[in-house]
Amino acid sequence: MQQVLQNLRDGSTEVADVPAPALRRGHLLIRSRVTLVSAGTERMLVEFGKANMLQKARQQPDKVRMVLEKIRTDGLAPTIDAVRSKLDQPLALGYCNVGTVIGIGPGVTGFELGDRVASNGKHAEVVAVPVNLCAKIPDNVDDEAAAFTVLSAIALQGIRLVQPTLGETVVVTGLGLIGLVTVQLLRAHGCRVLGIDFDPAKLALARSYGAETVDLSNGEDPLAAAQNFSRGRGVDAVLITASTKSNEPVSQAAHMCRKRGRIVLVGVTGLELSRADFYEKELSFQVSCSYGPGRYDASYEERGNDYPVAFVRWTEQRNFEAILDMMSSGAVNASALVSHRYGVADAEQAYAVLGGGEPSLGIVLDYGRGEEMADDLIRRKVPLPIKPAVREVAAEVDGAGVAFIGAGNYAGRVLIPAFVKSGAKLHTVVTNNGVGSVHFGKKYGFRNASTDTDALLRDASVGSVVIATQHGSHADLTFKALRRGKHVFVEKPLCLTLEELQTIEKAHSEQSVYGTPPVLMVGFNRRFAPQVQKMHKLLAGVREPKSFVMTVNAGAIPADHWTQDPQLGGGRLIGEACHFVDLLRFLAGSPIVGHQLTAVGASSGIRSDRVSFTLSFADGSFGTVHYLANGHKSFPKERLEVFTAGRVLALDNFRKLRGYGWPGFTKMNLWSQDKGQNACAAAFMRAVQGEAPPPIPIDEILEVARVTIELDASV
Repeated sequence: MQQVLQNLRDGSTEVADVPAPALRRGHLLIRSRVTLVSAGTERMLVEFGKANMLQKARQQPDKVRMVLEKIRTDGLAPTIDAVRSKLDQPLALGYCNVGTVIGIGPGVTGFELGDRVASNGKHAEVVAVPVNLCAKIPDNVDDEAAAFTVLSAIALQGIRLVQPTLGETVVVTGLGLIGLVTVQLLRAHGCRVLGIDFDPAKLALARSYGAETVDLSNGEDPLAAAQNFSRGRGVDAVLITASTKSNEPVSQAAHMCRKRGRIVLVGVTGLELSRADFYEKELSFQVSCSYGPGRYDASYEERGNDYPVAFVRWTEQRNFEAILDMMSSGAVNASALVSHRYGVADAEQAYAVLGGGEPSLGIVLDYGRGEEMADDLIRRKVPLPIKPAVREVAAEVDGAGVAFIGAGNYAGRVLIPAFVKSGAKLHTVVTNNGVGSVHFGKKYGFRNASTDTDALLRDASVGSVVIATQHGSHADLTFKALRRGKHVFVEKPLCLTLEELQTIEKAHSEQSVYGTPPVLMVGFNRRFAPQVQKMHKLLAGVREPKSFVMTVNAGAIPADHWTQDPQLGGGRLIGEACHFVDLLRFLAGSPIVGHQLTAVGASSGIRSDRVSFTLSFADGSFGTVHYLANGHKSFPKERLEVFTAGRVLALDNFRKLRGYGWPGFTKMNLWSQDKGQNACAAAFMRAVQGEAPPPIPIDEILEVARVTIELDASV
């Protein structure tokens, strides 16, 4: 299928051939009919992409600070690589979609196949959208008008925050698409509206909707106009729907308002405010968040957990429905807001208009509504150009192919390149939405890009599977791959529960009936780092018990991040601290026979990433891991100290290894922070090819998983 993508590195737009998205639980699969280009948001993204690196940095100073901190902790080269990788990934554009339901995911109710719906789907021929971000379209609302639903909901949410009443005077600053819809909605509320803009054409539209206007291009004074418009009292409220770096719109709004007036920012402006402007009038100022309650809440948007209507009357979805009702009644007319129409294949022309000097307003992309749905429109596997010069690709029949399930930031920047260096024959890369699979598939020379995991696991030409998805899916995918006889490399953690662990263990042991079981490996890369390998060799000659002290400055992650979710991520102890359980198990060379954990007090909020736990080993060794997310980013992330036989080893952030009292060894330094990713992938490939035994014994893998899960349960 065709999808519109933008390159953040240079701002270029392309219509790419990508596999249709997978239909997931709680989602609708929608065949697009039309989509609307957001003149504000998407123009801003295009302009950001076209900016040079210095201009990009000036636009996002907070990101610059993050980059500088990363340089201090990780080094210059890894930081540059991370930034380039982020800018290299294509951005799927669009959030105003109208289409027909062609698939209904498990758990979805209230929709039927063939329903015409408005959603925040992308500019793509087929989209998969969470059910709470979809709304049915009334029969008397045409596709082009319905395409304004999501954008209009942004206007409606701003109005809900400003709480207008019948007869109030309200100023709308900025008469773009959202501003013009705002004018109509305020008029429907019974408000008197004053619109402010530089564009005479937009001002004329606002007047046609019943507003009075101020033409800034003619030098008209907005403050004087607002004073006159409010009959000398000051306006009741101001909605700012403009996009500018200037502080003027907010300052101007403060001067326009009466005492205790309300100001709501829907657009983007400078926010250097004067306290005096707000203090003397006791003004209220609020920033509106997108479409309404539920936005950016994964529980609502991704998992479909609606807010009770008795407590949250207006959610994103209910705002969509309200807008469609207003369109159906004629209170909102979007037809005059369309200035350009293009077929999706000509989307690059549409974005040329958006970023050029030609006047434009609503740009609609059409997806051939009257045509029958072609088979390749919902094709979930797309062959990619073979690049033999880049690497040897997997044959379709030899079973030696390596496939990736998941291609997020870590997989794309670290894991796939590690397998490339190991000589893996890359076969297929699978992601949910297809954009990442095409991008990384082309970049690294995969044979196919896909969104169909089940078909991949059935493919006899795929012998090995790398699982790099969210943690909550690891166990199920590992189980299915093992049952198909595939070798499995799964990014940590292996699983989230003891029940899942038992299922995986059973699936692996069952394969022994057919001969040598497939290789199962978890991406515990720390044990493969060159300095850790050196430590292992040094410690192998010591017969006395060892004492380990591992300090991890993990860095804070918000409570609503997916890794903190019990179902999606399992929490950071299971999700990341398992690395250090494995590291100490490897260096001790002895089974773990006991463990205990202490967490910070309950008053600190999240506890699973602020813990100290001690492992006891069968040979008398012990190790303490301080896994802490309440430190500062400028402090090194990982430090390991080993005390034994009157000697000490100290490893700082996988760069500096120091030996104290070791005959013939004092230090081993590296320029870069090598955590063993390449060696880890290479060891797996050697085992798969029968050149070496599994790099991590299956008993150790299961032991580390069990201990980590038990530690987490004790928090």
